[in-house]
Amino acid sequence: MAALDELPHVPPEQASDAKLGEAIREFGLEGRTLYLPQMPYGGSYLLAAAIRSIGLDAQVTTHSDERTLELGGRVTSGDECYPQKIVVGDLLRMIEDLGRDRVAYLMPTANGPCRFGQYMHLIRAKIDELGYHDVPIITITSNDGYSSIGQYSLDLIRTAWRAVLCQDMLMKALLKTRPYEREPGSTDAAYLQSLDEVGRAVSAMGVSHRERLQRIVAAMTTARDRFRALPADYDPARPLIGVVGEIFCRHNTFSNFDLIRLVEEQGGECWLAGIGEWVWYVDDEQRRRLAEEGRTISKENAVRFVKTRVQLADERAIHRPWHDDFVGYEDPHSVRDVLELSRPYLPCTGALGEMVLSTGTSIYMHGKGADGIIDISPFSCMNGIVTQAVYPVVQRDLDGLPIRVFYFDGTQADLERDVGIFLELARTYQRRKKTTRRYPASFGA
Repeated sequence: MAALDELPHVPPEQASDAKLGEAIREFGLEGRTLYLPQMPYGGSYLLAAAIRSIGLDAQVTTHSDERTLELGGRVTSGDECYPQKIVVGDLLRMIEDLGRDRVAYLMPTANGPCRFGQYMHLIRAKIDELGYHDVPIITITSNDGYSSIGQYSLDLIRTAWRAVLCQDMLMKALLKTRPYEREPGSTDAAYLQSLDEVGRAVSAMGVSHRERLQRIVAAMTTARDRFRALPADYDPARPLIGVVGEIFCRHNTFSNFDLIRLVEEQGGECWLAGIGEWVWYVDDEQRRRLAEEGRTISKENAVRFVKTRVQLADERAIHRPWHDDFVGYEDPHSVRDVLELSRPYLPCTGALGEMVLSTGTSIYMHGKGADGIIDISPFSCMNGIVTQAVYPVVQRDLDGLPIRVFYFDGTQADLERDVGIFLELARTYQRRKKTTRRYPASFGA
């Protein structure tokens, strides 16, 4: 599958105060670039831009290749899930290509049933075994709302949240437009140009949050106009396929053999669940945990409440220019709406993580008129196994909506055939479905 070209390396601006030096010493980043795994490329590119806004040199790993799997396979046993193999393989690839003294790695962690929460410890142990004790691996965790990054947490978290919002909107524009483009490659090019411009707004140093938001909104408005101007032949007959699943595997195109592009080539359009839903889920889990502990009235919950209000205001500001472009693709009003949709099948009080979100989001997308749901998960992933167990009941309650779990372990066979069969099921469902889909004006429907 064709992959998006990488944007050029963007060095950070020079900071004028002592905080830059403090940060470099604190994280052990002297002379190093902090690399982020791709999930997806655009999301990590903008998150790296957010990190550069506090003066650290952060970039996305270069695109994964067969050497990623070879290196990752040397230090994994096969009991780990597929994303682990890719993440550690990419780190080792960057160390080999650039040198151990130039590389650092950012590896977020999280609580819950997913093995993702153990990646940090495994990666650290494996590269230590290889003698790379001096290569820093920095982690942030959802356990504390990602506040563990120290004195820079408030500024960076807000800027990173804006980066997530921009990524999700640009990805929506990419996937809504690319299947209908008249000039092959024009949508990918518009997406990359938009990432570059928005990234510059996100990474600006020495500006207030208000000014940064103004720059971001201006860049996103330019991006909106760029996508609107692309020559495209929109066709309401093309089936809409919702894409959910494990957060890394569904967003990392290398791990899933660029499945979304394959769906497009075979006549479908995809609506990918964004990264933002996870951020809102983490916030809601923190709220629920504090309530269960009797700390609804507490300093921690007050801080969470204020942060949530600020995040919501930023979300509205960044979404506003795109309102007319995403008619029929609206995000849920609140993550609690998704959790409520999932409750009859996987209540959030008894199940955690992507399995709850995937189930609820699938039902939500069905309500918006989706013609099928693809769940992308690593082979042996607990989230994928649990959702696959409940999907038959969900399908029954949704008038037979086609739902298919695609598992990936790097050895996928007959993927084109399986996608083709699924799309035929989606087209059959599209002809008899009871839900009504709304379309943007560009579809002329």
